[in-house]
Amino acid sequence: MAEAGRLSLHVPEPEVRPGDTPDFSHVPIPRAGSVERPAVDVDARDIRDLAYSIIRVLNRNGEAVGPWAGTLTDDELLAGLRYMMTLRTFDARMQMAQRQGKTSFYMQHMGEEAVSCAFRQALEDGDMNFPTYRQAGLLIAGGYPMVEMMNQIYSNEADPLKGRQLPIMYSAKDHGFFSISGNLGTQFIQAVGWAMASAIKNDTKIAAAWIGDGSTAESDFHAALVFASTYRAPVVLNIVNNQWAISTFQGIARGGSGTFAARGLGFGIPALRVDGNDYLAVHAVAKWAAERARRNLGPTLIEYVTYRVGAHSTSDDPSAYRPKTESDAWPLGDPVIRLKNHLIVRGVWSDERQKQTEAEILDTVIAAQKEAEQHGTLHSGGKPSTRDMFEGVYEQMPPHLRRQRQQAGV
Repeated sequence: MAEAGRLSLHVPEPEVRPGDTPDFSHVPIPRAGSVERPAVDVDARDIRDLAYSIIRVLNRNGEAVGPWAGTLTDDELLAGLRYMMTLRTFDARMQMAQRQGKTSFYMQHMGEEAVSCAFRQALEDGDMNFPTYRQAGLLIAGGYPMVEMMNQIYSNEADPLKGRQLPIMYSAKDHGFFSISGNLGTQFIQAVGWAMASAIKNDTKIAAAWIGDGSTAESDFHAALVFASTYRAPVVLNIVNNQWAISTFQGIARGGSGTFAARGLGFGIPALRVDGNDYLAVHAVAKWAAERARRNLGPTLIEYVTYRVGAHSTSDDPSAYRPKTESDAWPLGDPVIRLKNHLIVRGVWSDERQKQTEAEILDTVIAAQKEAEQHGTLHSGGKPSTRDMFEGVYEQMPPHLRRQRQQAGV
């Protein structure tokens, strides 16, 4: 028994530091297909264990096994592979554009493509996502034009947001993509409010909230869980656990709770953990949670266990806080390669078709980039009009903005 004495503060420490050997022994990986698939109307108290396990469908041989398999057809899986490949190629071109000075800022999705792309396939038109800055796959898989995304990144004359948002902070109401906020956590409680409003109106649309593991330390996260559980809001509460916040390992935000999904248990919300690099598992869990919401069964909390391969942003150097080879040691692999291998096992894909599709997608992305750059980039070409900053802010422009616009001569 510890003796009483001076108090000391506990500060969580990461398992490894730069220069150390990567170690993911603290991440238990259940056998694919071994986790139960409960009835959609299950009581949260009866599935507490799902907040501590990991739902997986794809095994090491690329086969889909277990009760969560079978929610997507071969054609839908082929489309999903293309979505992820497109997002990865888009990322590479925009990362390069930032290094060339064509935009000020960019954030990649490397290693996390399955989370947003597969989730989007479980939604219906009219549902609303409240995303963070690493869910561009929702737009790619939802058919949003890449040229428009690039225009926004370049803040050029064709930028749909008129240069009023940081690059990559998209907004597309018609595609179910709520405006991204740089104030982390705010979108979580907004999603719950939107879902409550949908229920009050007796509508049929559900909401999806998105947050990273680091941002779960924000108070908005907990407020969202209070309202979602109390009013049984038709919302799917998504936590993307990619192991790292901006430069801080997940233990700072997680504390001693064991898993992020477990946070939902104290609010009586069904909570599940899923292999975020398994496209089939992500879709199956998202579909299960979406059905709960549509059937007025309330919210579901999902933790996607994945890994941020790249830097947090173009302003970040991850070698300063984690081993350079850590991503290679991540035990859940690469989502693109895993889905590709599964489709090869299914007999509907091949390495040759993969290479051909990679070339086709690259051509498509480059063509979109050239079209967007005709409208301008950060330091050259057309820019949004100064007048645009006054328009579309209020339904009725208030007098003070009208005066400012007049003073600016626009």
